[in-house]
Amino acid sequence: MITINNTTQKKWSVYLADDDVTDQEIFRDALKEIDTPLTLNVFNNGIDLLTRLENSETQPDVIFLDLYMPKMDWSDCLIKMRENPLLDYVPIIVYSTEFDIDRIEELFEYGANRYLRKTASFDSLVSSLDRTFNSLKRNANSAPALINIVV
Repeated sequence: MITINNTTQKKWSVYLADDDVTDQEIFRDALKEIDTPLTLNVFNNGIDLLTRLENSETQPDVIFLDLYMPKMDWSDCLIKMRENPLLDYVPIIVYSTEFDIDRIEELFEYGANRYLRKTASFDSLVSSLDRTFNSLKRNANSAPALINIVV
């Protein structure tokens, strides 16, 4: 668990499930660049993520989920999270290099709230994360985040 951007604003609890250590580091570094205080918990696979979700007294404010990880298919992980009523209002953002509109549509059908494409540009990732958190903040008191794609 890492605390990022410590201020008096609401501190977001963020979970990232991604098996690629380099992608984890880039994601963490990009989060440090946005103006949102948060605590980041990183999981190397969907099973570890689900275990934490099932055994924790509190739920995260948002979950970022990589599509391709070992031990559990993305669809199984996403379905299991959406079967848990405690996660009904937790936005799940798929975070992947893949950009296939049919696949993205399928992700939304399984319960993803947003698709965030991994980009080769660090600045693009920072901008996408900033827009994502601004959207989540706007929706935090009303309903789950709107379904949309950030590329």
